[in-house]
Order: sequence, then structure tokens, then C-alpha cells
Amino acid sequence: MNSQLPGRSKVETVELFQQRLIGAMEDARLSRSALSGHAGIDRSTLTQLLASDTVRLPRADTVVALARALGVTSDWLLGLATEERAGGNMLDASPEVALRPRTPTPADEHLTRWHREAMGYKIRFVPSGLPDFAKTEKVLQYEYRQEISKTTDQAIAASHSTLETVRLPETDMEACIERQQLEIFAAGAGIWSNLSDVERITQLRYMAKLLDDLYPGLRVYAYDSHAKYSAPFTVFGPHRVALFLGPMYLVLSTTDQVRMMARHFDELIRSAVIYAHDMPRYLIHLAECVEGGNSPCQVRE
Repeated sequence: MNSQLPGRSKVETVELFQQRLIGAMEDARLSRSALSGHAGIDRSTLTQLLASDTVRLPRADTVVALARALGVTSDWLLGLATEERAGGNMLDASPEVALRPRTPTPADEHLTRWHREAMGYKIRFVPSGLPDFAKTEKVLQYEYRQEISKTTDQAIAASHSTLETVRLPETDMEACIERQQLEIFAAGAGIWSNLSDVERITQLRYMAKLLDDLYPGLRVYAYDSHAKYSAPFTVFGPHRVALFLGPMYLVLSTTDQVRMMARHFDELIRSAVIYAHDMPRYLIHLAECVEGGNSPCQVRE
């Protein structure tokens, strides 16, 4: 694919291709190495395509592979279209509704598939409370004791399975939790009113150690719900967002939709009151508050 595209010189076409490729990589949070792996091309080839002195466009199959890995169209990368996806207007594509299993299953097949497809991309999520994979078995048993869609044993098995994925070297995950949810848990308020101080202390210390061990592959922040609001959702790389709606997921998959939710997540991170490197220390602080009979605890300035 070396010929000049209509309306532009060869140099202009190459420059536009490079600009759009770099922009799409930044939006997808992909390094050159990660993109070359997802696209199935040599990193040296990608380096040549992005070199300032490059005057030739890549082969058609290379453009297709790059576009597929980045969730955009080949025409957009080449400057032949203004929309990154076919029907790119965010309102043109109807959200997909994915129902959660009605019968008990060890793991949610939707989440398992989406995590597998997003492997190697950055996964960002806002949980509704403590992430299941960061809970002790006692807390999972307490939380799922009356759940009809999943038994406690199945919840524990699913938690262990997710944790194995989180521990993989190629995993890159960020989470942003509502600070008040952590304080409510520490205080034993709300749904946690019947969970003993000992179990809450054990949970907080367990989560602190886990996050310390998994950092920086897993980075967990906390935002203040007095300043920001968010429904629980997960951004699975550049391809999909799943909003948690109890018995179902609302799935968004256009580039604009994914970017919109990614920007929302970034805003939560920017307004975080507890940063990832401080989270283990903060959880220990909450555990010490419970031990000292001082819960609920507030963020120390």
C-alpha cells in the first residue's frame, strides 16, 4: 500500500497515519510492544512505521491487524474516514444487555470472556464495594450466604480464579473505590453490621497485604463520594465497557462510548483522596481504628 491516497500527498498521508496510530495507542493505553503483540506484527515493523523519516505506508494486512487491535477502522487510520468505527457516533450503536446467570455457576461467563479478551490491555474498574478477589473467605461466606445466583463455595472459587488472573505478569489493572464504602465496612455498618470486628480487621489487613504484593500491576485508588459519583463499571481495554446493573450488564462497545467511560474513570483517579501507593497503609489505619474501638475512621490529612 504505497500509492498516494486521494486528496493528500504521500507525506501528508503518512503523517496522518502516524498521528492517528499514536493517538489510538494512547487512548488504548498500549505500548509499542503490547500493540505489536496484539496485532501479531514485529515490534521492529511498528517502530519503522512510526519513524519520523518513514515515507511509505504499511501493507494492507498490517493496517487491518493494527486497526483490529486498536478497535478502530482501517479507513480511519489511513485518513479515508472521519469516524474511528463504522457508525462511530456514540448514539448510533445501541448498548448490549448481557444477563447474568440465573442459575448458580462458579464464574460469570461474561466476565471470564471479557477478561480473557482484554488480556494485555489495561483494565479499569469501579467496584460496588470491596472487589471479590480481595475478600477473605469469611467475608465471601458472609456476603453470599443468602445470594441465590451463586453459592458461597462458588463465590470463593470465582474469587480465587479472578485472583489468579490478577497475579499474571501481563495484567495491568486499576480500580477506584468509594472511600466511604471502606469506612462503612470498617465501622461494621449497613450490610456489615453482623460481621465481627475480628473478621473486619482480618479483611482489612488481608487486602492491605494483597494490594502491596500486587502493586504496581494492580493499583487501587479511593475517591470521595461527596465530590464524585460513579456507578460500578469495568473498562475492558479499548473494546468494551460493562456497567453493572445487578442482574444484568449494560455493555457499551463503540470507540466513543469506551472513551467516554475511560475519561470518567480518569476523572475519578485525578480526584482520588487516597492514591494506590498509599492504599495498603490506609487499610492498616482502618484496621487499627477498629482494634482501638475508634471506627468509623476518616482519612488522615
